[in-house]
Amino acid sequence: MNSKAASAASKYFEKGPLLDLRESQVIIEPTGSGPGYWVGACGAVHDEESGMWYLSYRVREPRPVRGGRCRIASSPDGISFSTIWECSKEDYGSESIEKSSLLKGPDGLWWLYTSYVDPKDQRWKIDLLRARSPDAFDTSTREEVLTAAQIGCEGVKDPFAFHMDGKIYLLVSYATGITGADKADMHGTGDIYNTGLTRSSSGLAVSDDGINFQWLGDVFAPSEDGWDCYASRLNSFIYRKPFFLGFYDGSASVKENYEERTGLAVSIDLKTWHRLTPYGPHVVSRHQTGSLRYCYPVDHGDHVKLYYEFCRADGAHEIRMNQLAI
Repeated sequence: MNSKAASAASKYFEKGPLLDLRESQVIIEPTGSGPGYWVGACGAVHDEESGMWYLSYRVREPRPVRGGRCRIASSPDGISFSTIWECSKEDYGSESIEKSSLLKGPDGLWWLYTSYVDPKDQRWKIDLLRARSPDAFDTSTREEVLTAAQIGCEGVKDPFAFHMDGKIYLLVSYATGITGADKADMHGTGDIYNTGLTRSSSGLAVSDDGINFQWLGDVFAPSEDGWDCYASRLNSFIYRKPFFLGFYDGSASVKENYEERTGLAVSIDLKTWHRLTPYGPHVVSRHQTGSLRYCYPVDHGDHVKLYYEFCRADGAHEIRMNQLAI
C-alpha cells in the first residue's frame, strides 16, 4: 500500500472508535466467575438459505481444564442463541481446544475448522469436520489440514476460514519460536504461546479443496517494540472496497497472553497489512486487564454484527455483540 492510500485510510478512522461499548449486548456468559472462566474465540455465520445465525465458540475454565469445549449455537436474530452442538477436548485426545471457524463449503456441507493441541507433539494444529448441518458434526471423522511441522513453525491455531475467487483460505495465528530454545521448554506444557519462547504472528494458507493447503507465509508480524510486539493475531476482516479492514489481537509480552486487546489494520491484497493502531489498541474493556479480543464481523444488510470476547469486572470473559454502521 502506498503512503497516500495509508494516510487516507488512517484519516477515515480519525472519526472515532468503531465500537461504543455502551451499546454492546451480552450474547454468551461464562460458566463461572473470575479469571480463567472464559467464553470466546468466537466466529459467526448468517445462513441466507435458512435465515439462521450460527455462532461457534470456545468454553474455557481455569487450569487444569483450559479450553475444554467447543460449541455451536443457533439464533433467529443473531442475538438470542441456543446451543445445538458441543464437543470436548477429550474428543480430540487433547489437552486443550481453541478457536474454530464455521462456514458452508463448496460441496454444500457445513465445514468446521478447529484448533487444538496435538497429543503427538504438544503443538497446536488445525483439523476439519464436515457435516450436513451445524448440529451434526462427528469428531471421529476429522481430517488433518494444517500442522506446525507442515509449515515449519512451533504451533498453528485460531483459524479464520473464508472463500475467495474459488479457493478456501485460512488466516491463522502461528508460533514462530525462538532460535536455540529447548523443545521441551517450548512444548512441555502444551501451550507454547504462554511460555515467552515464541512470538504470535499471523499467516495465510490457501487450498483448492479446503483440505490440502499451501502455506503462503507470514502476513502480519508483531511490531518491533510496540504494544503488540509479542502477539499480532489477525482474527478476521470485512471488505470495504478497495480495502480489507482487519481486526487483530495484540499484546506486548507473555504476561498479557490470554488478555489481548484489539487493534485495526488494512490491506488491499490480504498479504500486506498496514497498522492503523501503531501506538495502542483501538478499543479495550474498562475492566481488569482491558482485554477485548477475537473480534468477528458479519455483514448483514445495512449493518455489521461484530462479536467479540470481553473481560468483565470479575475477570471472567463473556461474548458480546455490537451492531455497526460501517
